[in-house]
Formats: sequence, C-alpha cells, structure tokens
Amino acid sequence: MKPTRFGLILLALFALLEASPTMGQTDKKEKDGKWETADGTPTYQISSDGTVDWYTFSGFRRYHSECHVCHGPDGEGSTYAPGLLESLKTMSYQDYMLVVASGREVVRADKQSKMPALGDNPNVMCYIDDIYVYLKARADGALPRGRPAKRVEKPASADATEKACFGGK
Repeated sequence: MKPTRFGLILLALFALLEASPTMGQTDKKEKDGKWETADGTPTYQISSDGTVDWYTFSGFRRYHSECHVCHGPDGEGSTYAPGLLESLKTMSYQDYMLVVASGREVVRADKQSKMPALGDNPNVMCYIDDIYVYLKARADGALPRGRPAKRVEKPASADATEKACFGGK
C-alpha cells in the first residue's frame, strides 16, 4: 500500500469516527453535575456500579411523565408512535432539539405520523437535555430498561436551573 493511499484511508477513518454519534462518550467533561462531550453535547455518566448522574435519572422520570404515553416505556416504541432508540443512534443533538420543539409530520402512502411541537411545554423544554441524555444512554446500550437503581444526588445547580425555567427564584 502506498503511503498516500494509507494516509487517505486514515483520514477517511478519522472522519467517520468524528461523525459517529457515540464518538466522544469516553471524552467527556463534567460541570456542576452535568456531563457533556468534547463538542458540548449533553451526555450521560454511568459508573461501573450502575449509578447514573442526576440528569440521566431526571431524564428517565421526565421521559416517563411526558413521552412514554406515545413512544412507549424506555423509548422502545408503541403501536401509536415509533421507538426512539434507533433514531438516537444516528440523530444529532441539534436535530433532536428541532424535532421535539417544532414537531415532525411524516405522510407517505404506507405511513402517516405526527409528532406534536412541544416547544411551548415547560414540562418538556425545561428538561429537554435530561430527556436527551436518558434516551442517548438507552440508545447506546449503556442503560438497561427500567428505573435506574442508583443515582447521584441532585446538584444545587439543577434546582436553580429548574426554578429559573419555571419562572421562580
């Protein structure tokens, strides 16, 4: 193999890795109990003993209070709406935000579905990152079905953000 061809293959491989939706899960940082990937995308933190970060736990709770009615328990889908786990394997955080806030409608000869816009629902939008990290952990296979058995304590910063989002002090 010529050095030039080898270099091109390496560049292509790195480009694929950078485009991978799970890239960066090992390269993450924490600030005030929130975890994010190197590019700033919210992510989860699960310890080897199964303890989840507060925001992943909150995402489980918020998903099951607002989303599971249509999308089924644990993001697995239902007869009413599709599962979300396959989508979250490839969907970017920005696309997720757009779909949740603005909704989406699919009309084809074989399928018709409508995701309502939830951008004005504070019970969703105040916890949008929490729901994302919970679903991302499920999609990546890092979190099994069901309520997480262990979680870290709620950070004070989460209380402050929650109060501000709902208009409190």
